[in-house]
Amino acid sequence: MPYARVLCCAVGVLLSLAAPPAAAGEDDWSVVPSAGTGTGRPYVYAEGTPGTVLQDTVSVLNPGARPLTVRLRGADADSTARGGLTVRTAGRPTDTGAWIAFAEEREGHRAPAGAVSVRVPARTRADVPFSVSVPPGATPGDHPGAIVASSGGRSSAVRVRLRVGGPTLSALTVEHVTLHGGRISYELVNRGNTVLAPKLAVRADGVLGRVLDRPPRALPVELPPGRRVTLTEPWHDPPTLDAVDVRLTVTAAGGARATASTPVRFVPWGGLAGVGCGLAALTALLVVRRRGRRTTDDGACAPARTEAARTDAARTEVARTEVARTEVARTEAARTDAEWTGAVS
Repeated sequence: MPYARVLCCAVGVLLSLAAPPAAAGEDDWSVVPSAGTGTGRPYVYAEGTPGTVLQDTVSVLNPGARPLTVRLRGADADSTARGGLTVRTAGRPTDTGAWIAFAEEREGHRAPAGAVSVRVPARTRADVPFSVSVPPGATPGDHPGAIVASSGGRSSAVRVRLRVGGPTLSALTVEHVTLHGGRISYELVNRGNTVLAPKLAVRADGVLGRVLDRPPRALPVELPPGRRVTLTEPWHDPPTLDAVDVRLTVTAAGGARATASTPVRFVPWGGLAGVGCGLAALTALLVVRRRGRRTTDDGACAPARTEAARTDAARTEVARTEVARTEVARTEAARTDAEWTGAVS
């Protein structure tokens, strides 16, 4: 479709709304994908091959009692650290946000612009057409973006999911699996060119068998191409003592599948520390008691040893006295014999 025709359609259509509650304030405005004749849409979806121009409409609703001026612009989308989608606010858009254009009055005619201001009367809805021009060299796959509306210091956004025609690849990897504080931490990386809504299965095998088995469940994340996100999985009742291999399996639409594992050793260090302290205390108590017994035994034997020493000394003295007496008796006997021999002579 020629781009000029798209721009001719870029006229705000003002439709009266039912009277809102009296409490509606100036900050109650919102921006949503235009429902047209159907039901409300959660986001804008567009699909085309490189070189085509796509068109759609967003609606700005002003339930307040005063007119409202809203600034609309295109923006690129990115994933948050937890896997949600967020709008890039820093720098100029380089992907889908740069391909979004609105019609703006310039010197009496309408021209494409990356941003436009729209005045919305009170209790009115303004339908604002926009176009997405897919460049000829666009990479096939998903290109998330957004239309951001700002007014009165507040911003709101409508998600734009653009798929560029061509070969698509669904691929991902699971990296940096760790376990700490009762939580399994891991990273998911989208290696393909499509937005992925992954599912996770967790399994852990110990020495004596399986200790954890969780079937696949959808993760509350949406991962754009080339993006990385860090997630955690709780494990509230791990084994106390075991050697476990924790394995994560992630799947997504389009045949994407990846696994990663990490070995974990569960050791009750607190209990071992308590046992070690108890053994140390018991050893110290036994040593103190043994030393006390030695001191007591030495104190009790000291009087007996003193008495024995005294007895030995007395016995020695008696023996010495007996020896002296014997020597005196021998001397006297010798003297008597000598005198008697002299007399006889």
